[in-house]
Amino acid sequence: MAYCVLTHDAWGSTNVGSFPSLEQAREVFQALQKDRWFLADGTVRGLSIVETSSGAEALTADARTVESFRFPQT
Repeated sequence: MAYCVLTHDAWGSTNVGSFPSLEQAREVFQALQKDRWFLADGTVRGLSIVETSSGAEALTADARTVESFRFPQT
């Protein structure tokens, strides 16, 4: 299993990175939640961690969402 962190905006989703453990993915996920650029930008709507059997599946229906976060929209 691999865990991917995704960002979500008006144009779709982007894979930030793939990690071998959920703990490693959560470290990046939590850091991005506090990132000044993501907070100030306003176009990034949220983040998620998905579980996949390979990094290529991160943006497909085969991925299972483990955790998600929504940035406040102004």
